[in-house]
Amino acid sequence: MNSSNKVPANIPGNVVPGNVVWFEALLYMSLTLDSLSAALEDRTPTAEITQGLIAANSIIAAIMILSLTFLVWLAAQRRKNWPRWVLWGALTLSIYSLIDVIGRFGLQLDSAIEVVSCALTVAGLYFSYTGDASGWFND
Repeated sequence: MNSSNKVPANIPGNVVPGNVVWFEALLYMSLTLDSLSAALEDRTPTAEITQGLIAANSIIAAIMILSLTFLVWLAAQRRKNWPRWVLWGALTLSIYSLIDVIGRFGLQLDSAIEVVSCALTVAGLYFSYTGDASGWFND
C-alpha cells in the first residue's frame, strides 16, 4: 500500500485544490438539503403506511445521508477516486426516483428541494473532474 494514501490531505504543504473545495462544499450543501427534505417528509400514518414503516424509512434516510457524507469526505480529504463513482451512482438513482415522484405527485416543496439538491450534486461532481482537481484523486 502506498504510504501517500495514509496521509491526510489537509497537512501543511498539501493544499486542497480549489475545485476539490468546491466539490466538497457543494456536496455537503446537497446533503444538507437532503436532510431538510427528509425532515419535511409527511409522516402521517395511513392504512398502507404504518408508524413502524415511517420510522424505518427515517432511519434508512439518516443512514444514507451519513454514508454519503462519509463518501464525500473520503473523496475530498483522503483523495479516494472510487467514492466519486459511488456518488455518481447515488445521483443517478436519486434523479430516477425524483422523476417518478414528480410524475406521480407534481412538483411539491420536498421534490423542489430535491431538484436543487441534485443540481448541487451535479455541479460538485463536475468540479471534482475539472480544473485543478485533476490528479488529486489517487485510487
